[in-house]
Amino acid sequence: LFGGTFHIFSYEWRKSSFQFREPNSEFSYVLETDRFQGGAQAIQMAVQARIIRHLLLSEVGQRDQEKVLAAALSDSLWLAGQEVSATVTLVTEDYCITPQLDYKLDNFTERLQLFTFNEREDVRRFILEHIHCFKEEGSHGVILFLYSLICSRTVDALLNLLLTGRGSPHVFNGMRYSQEDDLPLERRLQGVLARSDVGYLHWSREQQVGSMLKTPRFPVWLCCINGSFSVLFSLNRTLLSNWKVEQMFQLYYYHGQSSQKTPARLTVTHSHHWEVKSTDSGGDPETRYHPLEMTIRTKWAGATIDWNGTAPLY
Repeated sequence: LFGGTFHIFSYEWRKSSFQFREPNSEFSYVLETDRFQGGAQAIQMAVQARIIRHLLLSEVGQRDQEKVLAAALSDSLWLAGQEVSATVTLVTEDYCITPQLDYKLDNFTERLQLFTFNEREDVRRFILEHIHCFKEEGSHGVILFLYSLICSRTVDALLNLLLTGRGSPHVFNGMRYSQEDDLPLERRLQGVLARSDVGYLHWSREQQVGSMLKTPRFPVWLCCINGSFSVLFSLNRTLLSNWKVEQMFQLYYYHGQSSQKTPARLTVTHSHHWEVKSTDSGGDPETRYHPLEMTIRTKWAGATIDWNGTAPLY
């Protein structure tokens, strides 16, 4: 996982788990996340996207939270196992491996035990029975889920693994056999081959996300904005299947921090290229638009975003 045996998880990783906000509240479907960027937060927000895909803003009690968390985790693991099998890792009291001289003990990895299942429902049921191992403070829940993902598949691209079940290190569509200058590649590059339930949006000059990830089956997206991960979603299931709905619609945004008490509601106005010419006045878009707006515009080019009186969130 770290490229060597003498590295261990940082404090931020070790303290991360899947804990919800207060049950039966407006934000009862929301996971608490840490302020540091990347790493555990990326995994937490990817799971958050799947939770929203299951609930779509229903107020839930504590047991409902546990059920939907188990469903979100098991869905990802089942996809990672190519919908054939899945592996769940839990911490036991006994050491399962014998440490070597070049191995640094963390009193955690050495005690992992693997449980493999060949039925999707068995995975969900097992995780629900052991949900405290993933959600309680000090449980190392995010690390357990990370190990489960790796053992269910590979470690080459965790975000794609979480979203699509395929560990591709690239986010473009299909396969690439040549470079931009049409020179053949020594080795073909594999991107995303099919749509998934949850999508992915990322504003970057260097990395272009393909339409497979931009257009998921459900209007829920994991977003990468300036190295931090968040979730964008719509309550309108027809948003991705009816182009007329895309002319004006609502999106909700959650950035994962405890300071956010309600999801930000954004109104997006968008015209397709065949309807109207672009009115963009030029200039550097990074200095003119909020990073979230730039991220949204990677899916809906030229869209205008109204924050509806909410101060833009960073």
